[in-house]
Amino acid sequence: MLSTKLRNQTCGHLRAEHVGQTVTLCGWVHAMRDFGGAKFMVLRDRYGITQVTIGPESPEATRQVAEDLKDEWVVTVTGKVIARPDGQSNPDMATGEIEVIAESLEVLNPSETPPFTPSQVEELPNEDMRLKYRYIDLRRQPMQDSLILRHRIIKAMRDYFDEQQFIEVETPILGRSTPEGARDYLVPSRVHSGEFYALPQSPQIYKQIMMIAGYDRYIQVARCFRDEDLRADRQPEFTQLDMEMSFVETDDVLGMIDGLMKHLAKTILNIDLQIPLPRMTYDEAMQRYGHDAPDLRFGMELIDCTDLAGKCEFRVFRSVADAGNFVRAINAKGVAGDFSRKRISQLETYVKEDFGAKGLAWMRVEEDGAFGGPIAKNFSAELLEEFRDRLDAVPGDLVLFIADTWEVSCKALNGLRKRLGAELELYDPKDMNFSWIVEFPMFDYDEEQNGWNAMHHPFTAPRDQDLANLEKAPGEARAKAYDLVINGYEAGGGTIRIHDNEVQQMVFGLLGLDEATARDRFGFLLDALQFGAPPHGGIALGVDRVAMIFGGLDNIRDCIAFPKTQRAMDLMTGAPSPVDEVQLDELHIGLKAGEKEPESE
Repeated sequence: MLSTKLRNQTCGHLRAEHVGQTVTLCGWVHAMRDFGGAKFMVLRDRYGITQVTIGPESPEATRQVAEDLKDEWVVTVTGKVIARPDGQSNPDMATGEIEVIAESLEVLNPSETPPFTPSQVEELPNEDMRLKYRYIDLRRQPMQDSLILRHRIIKAMRDYFDEQQFIEVETPILGRSTPEGARDYLVPSRVHSGEFYALPQSPQIYKQIMMIAGYDRYIQVARCFRDEDLRADRQPEFTQLDMEMSFVETDDVLGMIDGLMKHLAKTILNIDLQIPLPRMTYDEAMQRYGHDAPDLRFGMELIDCTDLAGKCEFRVFRSVADAGNFVRAINAKGVAGDFSRKRISQLETYVKEDFGAKGLAWMRVEEDGAFGGPIAKNFSAELLEEFRDRLDAVPGDLVLFIADTWEVSCKALNGLRKRLGAELELYDPKDMNFSWIVEFPMFDYDEEQNGWNAMHHPFTAPRDQDLANLEKAPGEARAKAYDLVINGYEAGGGTIRIHDNEVQQMVFGLLGLDEATARDRFGFLLDALQFGAPPHGGIALGVDRVAMIFGGLDNIRDCIAFPKTQRAMDLMTGAPSPVDEVQLDELHIGLKAGEKEPESE
């Protein structure tokens, strides 16, 4: 019961058992319908909707107030709950068996005509309009459902970890800039001229220091900030569930999160998830799916045909194979008849423009079992049989080839696989698939910078058997790193951390940080590691992304109350915005004039 001085019931609570009671409701006018002698008002609050009837039995003053009501006015109404007449109940409404006969009606606040209404279910305005008037958009039922779902997910996470004896500790928002990936958001200091705080990209170092301090089970629902290019599943400020444990190895962390996912799946979706969750190495994921976060709700795996391509007379395939690159394919089973040359041409444009592929080759298997398509004539009958066996190709199949570098073949075929999986409806969108990708490379090589980058972050421990590779062959070293993947999204990532000062210094050196630079940026961590650091590891789960996946949403902004646009703007408040010169002077900041773009001729 949410009784207050202004109301004693909510609009979603009333049922048949309340018939005969006198109730007072508050809310927004969701819809008005006039049937001559009576008006029907649908009243809405966060908890649902209730039909209110203002008819001949209502007092004259009440009927007069109802004459002026419009959508989104805020009102309070008192009346008696009655059962709807036979045949007039609404099974689509939770309160559809009853209505309230208005006895008194008061306008608490009128409303301007909104640019769109929460009752609008089709032809929503564009997203910019929704974000500018977010307070209207948040009144829509789907938005309320997604924020309530997000709340339930966070509560379930906290409940689970509390039962596992974790404690929640807040770490600073204003910290030191320690560039290690995305750009920091910087905050100038008024007191310390010319110096800056940085908003945290994650609580990574703080939670490691919590382990060194002896708090062996830590969690935090942490606000994080990264100044990076945005996508539909990414925001400049976001929420993580950060977890860290001491005296653990990889299996311990994965087992803890397995239990969390089982708890969330049951609590939120009423799914009985089988654990332990399946695991796949990074190398296997890249070979079979071309991506380190594959959607495993359907098959269509990547098939390496490079060795066969090296035997053929098709110049494109042969030259790629001879150059040490790759010819790989996917087999879209049974759909050849659905793909015209125009539709295949659209796929070729897609892989060229989105992934930098040089082209898309294809063959279809005809009803008589023969291969058709523009490249089939370049292969001998014997070689085509080898392709048939390798590709498991049968009549009706459409085979799509990418001949390019390893990186481009992975990106292009992964993109094709995801696109075809959705277009061909190869999976039920409501299905949920959870898995782990493990044993990531420690480093990847940056050709432009001519140096190594950390695949996860600089504090990731190598596998014990790969310690020697840090000196001899860094590119072959594999990490104690793991990502949780749900439905083709990276839902979280973590590692076992380096707890040995010498190993940490070695990794810094491989990343191009000399001793002085490492000391300047991370001296406090290096010092802490010398005071009895336990073996420890953890993970960060993207709360926004988990809410998006569990809610079956396509856009992460639909599960965040006040998100930014893809240009990192808040259209409702107008942020970012200029500030007064006085504020800049206090912060010892002067602005450089921006360069004007050249005028077009």
